[in-house]
Amino acid sequence: MLASLRGRSRPTANSVLGIVFVGLLGLWLLKNLLVMHDAGRAYDFFNVFLIGLTTGSVYALVALGYTLVYGILQLINFAHGDVFALSGLVASTFIVSVFGLDENSAAIVIIGGLFATFVIALVFGALVNSTIEFVAYRRLRSAPRLAVLITAVGMSFIVQNISLAIYDVNFRSVPPLISAQSVFEFRGVHYEWDALFVLLVTAPVLVLLTWLVKSTRQGKAMRATSQDPEAAAIMGIDVNRTISFTFVLAGALAGIGAVLFLVEFNIRYDTGFQLGLIAFTAAVLGGIGNLTGAVLGAILIGLIQAFNEGLSWYAPGPDWTRSIVFGILIAILVFRPEGLLGERTAEGA
Repeated sequence: MLASLRGRSRPTANSVLGIVFVGLLGLWLLKNLLVMHDAGRAYDFFNVFLIGLTTGSVYALVALGYTLVYGILQLINFAHGDVFALSGLVASTFIVSVFGLDENSAAIVIIGGLFATFVIALVFGALVNSTIEFVAYRRLRSAPRLAVLITAVGMSFIVQNISLAIYDVNFRSVPPLISAQSVFEFRGVHYEWDALFVLLVTAPVLVLLTWLVKSTRQGKAMRATSQDPEAAAIMGIDVNRTISFTFVLAGALAGIGAVLFLVEFNIRYDTGFQLGLIAFTAAVLGGIGNLTGAVLGAILIGLIQAFNEGLSWYAPGPDWTRSIVFGILIAILVFRPEGLLGERTAEGA
């Protein structure tokens, strides 16, 4: 027993490397804060932090879609990001061309139009995602994983090219429907209403999703199917319906995230491919298959992106953001493939 305790207390090389990396990152952030403080701009550091928090909230909705599908099928649905982009493009059509919303519209009209757009994007994303599952993935559940992986990549390109054919290569954006005025301002640190709007929508969605998965009958069916589909079927759970519901849920999250992204930024046919890879990295970082881990990973990736692009002291800058994100993905897969909150399995994933 004493030998076991001694062995357990001995840090591994991976944990030492992780501690060193986190320590260096913390020192870099502290140095940037001190540099900004000396220049009389310490508030910029905290403004960048708030930007990262907002961006990470959008990433969280997309990352949850990846982690839901992976948790139940052990499948990386690479088309998920493209469903996100197509849902955002459809949402832009409704906001601009159907509802005719702009910054001069009455507040009640903007609220009603945005609510209707959320519902439309949610339903559209759910329909597209469930159709992909029915057409492409259902027949491959017993196929080798390589076949499923290739199919997922193929569906990604199909959805992306559908978006390109309908909406061409131009970015789509919407008028500034949410005010950019500050919610609060304290010694130079400020937070705008449009950024707060993202958090006000994201937080209840995350709480509702957690409740659905952990406390409802359908959520219990999802967790049972994730653990052992055959045993779940023997116990009377409709596995096909449960898997389809998971894809519907993931598509709905993509639709909601797409509208939030559209309100803050602009979107085009390949936005989902790039953002999807970032969200996938966030899901892996937190522990793919773990809902809390997906949110944590997304927030961390959002903060890393914001600090890299918003700080000045030895920050690589926006041209290096994707390289840094995918470098983190590679490091996680090499040193801790189960992620921050995931559990190590026999496959090491």
